[in-house]
Amino acid sequence: MSVRVRRVYDPAEPEDGVRVLVDRLWPRGLAKDAARVDEWPKALTPSAELRRWYHAGEGGYEQFAERYEAELATAEAAEALDGVRALAREGDVTLLTASKTPDESHATVLARLLTT
Repeated sequence: MSVRVRRVYDPAEPEDGVRVLVDRLWPRGLAKDAARVDEWPKALTPSAELRRWYHAGEGGYEQFAERYEAELATAEAAEALDGVRALAREGDVTLLTASKTPDESHATVLARLLTT
């Protein structure tokens, strides 16, 4: 089992396994068939308020990660996280994001939670 994070704009690779889009909005300029997305659990995405707060530069990545993890404790998000965790137990999973800095995005927080 492996969980990795990639930009959704990067071409799909055979080792991606199940490709899971973890952004609330569909990526700009990307055709759905070109993205090769297998799952899109919107319940796993950060709230609009948290996204705005983080992108406005009001807090650092560590604060964002803490707040995002708190949002993932809701019943709907926890259920979606369990679903992706089950996929990861069965094989490789790639978390896809449009973020220009995936290493400092919610996708990295999810990857960490899925592998612990």
